[in-house]
Amino acid sequence: MNESSRRMQRVLREITTGSALVPVFAILLAMIVGAVMIAATNVDVQETSGYFFSRPGDCLLAIWQAVSGAYTSLFQGAIYNFDAGNFTDGIRPLTDTLTNATPLIAGGLGVALAFRVGLFNIGGQGQMLIAASVAGWIGFSFNLPPVVHLLVALLGGLAGGAVWGGLVGILKARTGAHEVIVTIMLNYVAFYLVSWMLRTPGLLQAPGSSNPQSPPEAANAILPKIFGPGYSTHFGLVFALLATAVVWWILVRSGLGFQFRAVGFNPRAARVAGINVSRMYVYALLISASLLGLAGVSQVLGTVNTGFTSTIDAGLGFDAITVALLGRSTPIGTLLAALLFGAFRAGGYSMQAVNQVPIEIVLVVQSLIVLFIAAPPLVRSIFRLPDPRRIRDQGLRLRRTKKAGVSA
Repeated sequence: MNESSRRMQRVLREITTGSALVPVFAILLAMIVGAVMIAATNVDVQETSGYFFSRPGDCLLAIWQAVSGAYTSLFQGAIYNFDAGNFTDGIRPLTDTLTNATPLIAGGLGVALAFRVGLFNIGGQGQMLIAASVAGWIGFSFNLPPVVHLLVALLGGLAGGAVWGGLVGILKARTGAHEVIVTIMLNYVAFYLVSWMLRTPGLLQAPGSSNPQSPPEAANAILPKIFGPGYSTHFGLVFALLATAVVWWILVRSGLGFQFRAVGFNPRAARVAGINVSRMYVYALLISASLLGLAGVSQVLGTVNTGFTSTIDAGLGFDAITVALLGRSTPIGTLLAALLFGAFRAGGYSMQAVNQVPIEIVLVVQSLIVLFIAAPPLVRSIFRLPDPRRIRDQGLRLRRTKKAGVSA
């Protein structure tokens, strides 16, 4: 049996045993709970529920209209707007989804890679802020040729994020400091450091302004639009997709990825096998932070604006953790999870504007997805999915029984 056949059998086994279906059913469960919340907060549903027993059809119709209308608005705000007059306007929501997903792809990859090495990089906010500040400073402080200016700003941002994450790796390797505590503290350091620089003339503050805001980036340093000026999707998406391919190659095809996975599985055994675990921690956090830095760069250079503030990360550093968890710390899974959350972010505003659905409900749905992903036994019990570990154990016992019979 060749390698492709064995790989296909593994995929089919994951699907049939339910492990690959857990994220799908987790999303379905979260959407069901979201539907209950949408109906409960709808004014028409509340009004018709007052006389439910005399005219139940009115209440059921109101529930259907509230839920279907909200999710239709979610789709039209995230994928395609059927009410638009032409195709170019109708496809704009999809480009908004891709734009929102761009920093989530890069940030999620950074967190996922650290997960695979057994590290919990919760410092995405600080790494994004430092990367965005470096890239933004290069973007408005220099006057370079178009392509050169953009590449220098991009590389500067990646280096800034990598340095900020590398500090965590060095402390982890040299002193054994816990990366969660260090990254949380460095988030505060980065936030207040950037806030101070944005209020200090001559550093990041715009000349002649009293607001904590940077000058606008030069046009040569702005990421160009992929589909033209009428759409928001920029070349940060291309870099994020390239990062997905690079991370996949590192984890699956490279010797460094093998060492990463070995350390993540069992650092003591990896150390006995001759792997320098401390060095792997430093390398992993350097790469992880540079990917989160790419998310920060796409935020600050993705659109022509009037400058950036200390809120440029927009909470994406923590959303990246959610994306990595939903994607099961795999590059492809993280990409798909980022697209899903980008759709929620783009379509949520449409739900709020058209159907007066609180935007917090979308956030609750996202949180519930992660909750159900983190509790696969709950999802399996609800949908009667088989436990892959039990099937694996049964297979091992069967093989041992056959082997014992042959020996006898």
